[in-house]
Amino acid sequence: MDSIIETRSKKTNITWLIGVLFLVIGIGIGYVFGMGRFKIDRKLQITKGEVPVLQNADYNLLWDALNELNSKFVDRPLDQQKLLYGAVSGLVSAAGDPYTTFFDPTTAKQFADQLKGTFDGIGAEVGVKDEQIVVIAPLDDSPAQKAGLTAGDAILAINNESTSGMSVDTAVSKIRGKAGTEVTLTILHSGKRQAQEIKITRSHISVKSVKLSEKEVSGKKVAVVTLSQFGDDTKGLFEQAVEQILASDDKGLIIDLRNDPGGYLDTAVSVASNWVDSGQVVVSEVDYRGETTNYKASGINRLKGIKTIVLVNGGSASASEILAGALQDYGLATLVGEKTFGKGSVQELDSLKDNSEIKITIAKWLTPKGRGIHKIGLEPDVKVGLTADDAAASRDPQMDKALELLK
Repeated sequence: MDSIIETRSKKTNITWLIGVLFLVIGIGIGYVFGMGRFKIDRKLQITKGEVPVLQNADYNLLWDALNELNSKFVDRPLDQQKLLYGAVSGLVSAAGDPYTTFFDPTTAKQFADQLKGTFDGIGAEVGVKDEQIVVIAPLDDSPAQKAGLTAGDAILAINNESTSGMSVDTAVSKIRGKAGTEVTLTILHSGKRQAQEIKITRSHISVKSVKLSEKEVSGKKVAVVTLSQFGDDTKGLFEQAVEQILASDDKGLIIDLRNDPGGYLDTAVSVASNWVDSGQVVVSEVDYRGETTNYKASGINRLKGIKTIVLVNGGSASASEILAGALQDYGLATLVGEKTFGKGSVQELDSLKDNSEIKITIAKWLTPKGRGIHKIGLEPDVKVGLTADDAAASRDPQMDKALELLK
C-alpha cells in the first residue's frame, strides 16, 4: 500500500536537496540546495539567489527548540535521530503539497518495495482529495478489497487516530505493518453518511503490474491488458503482452486502467509509444519557471492499427492519466468509464544521507493538447458507471460497453 505517485526518474543521487537543510545548519556552512535556487547563509537565513527575496527565516529557532527539549523534557534522553527525522519531515510537509514528502530509511524501503510490487500491508492505494485521505484503489484479491474498501472511501481514522491534517505518506506508514497483524480503519464509504470501523488483517502483497487476458464478442477475439501500476516490472511485462497480442488474431484491444494509481513517468511514455507516432509529444512538464519539457514517443507504434478502448475510473491517476490523456488527445483510443482522479503533478525521488529519500513535486504536466488535469481529471468519451450493486452481482457494465464498442 502506498500513495499515488508520478516520478520523473527511478532514482537519482542528488544530495544537495532541501532535506539536507537540518543536517548542515549546525555547522553554519552555506550550502546550495533545491537545484541551486536556494542557499543558507551564515546567519541561518534563507535567501534566494538572483531572485527577489520573498522572506527570511531565522533557523536559530530550531536549535533553541532542540536545546529546550534536550534540557527540560521529562523523559530524557531523547532519541536525537528521531528528532532529526521529525524536523526534516516537518520542513518538507510545510511546503503544503501532499505529494512532497520525506522518507526515513524504513519508509524509503517500503516505498521502493511498493514499486517493485511486493510489500506488507492491506493492498490499497491512498491519496488526498479535498484535504481528506481517501482510498484511490484497492488491489484485486487484497485484504482491503475483501474487507469492502472501494475507490473514493474516506479514511477518517487509523487505529482511532484522526487523519485530519495527516500527510499521505504518514497515513501509509500507519496502515502498513507486518503481515498477520491488524489495523483498524474508520471508513466513510462514498455516498454514505455513517462511518464504520473496519478491522483488516495485513498480508504480504505481491502484484505483477501487467495482466493479459482475452475475451470474445460477436465471434471476434479481444485482448484485455490490465495495468495495476506503472512500476519496475511494467515495461518488460507490457512488451511481452504486445508480442503476444501481435502474434494472435485479436481484432480489438482493451486497456484497463481502472484503479491504477500511476508510477513512473518514463514508463507511461514508453507504454504510450506503442500507439503514438515516434517524435510526437506524449506529455509535457511545466516547471516553477513556466518552462516546458516535452516527453516524446519513440520506437515503433505497433498497436496503432488496433482499435483500442481504455477503461478508466476515479482510481485511475497520475501515469494512468498520462497514458489515457495522450491516447484520447490523438484519437487513438476511446475512453470508457468514469472521470479519472486528477493528479497532474510530477514528483522527483532523490537520495539523501543514510538511505533517506525526499520526493518533491517539481512540475505540473499537460496532455499533448495542453490540457491540465490536476484536481480536475479526464472526462471519458463514453460515461458508464459501476455501482456497489454491480460489483456485488459480479456485473461490469464498463467492460460490457467496451466490448460493445469493439463489435
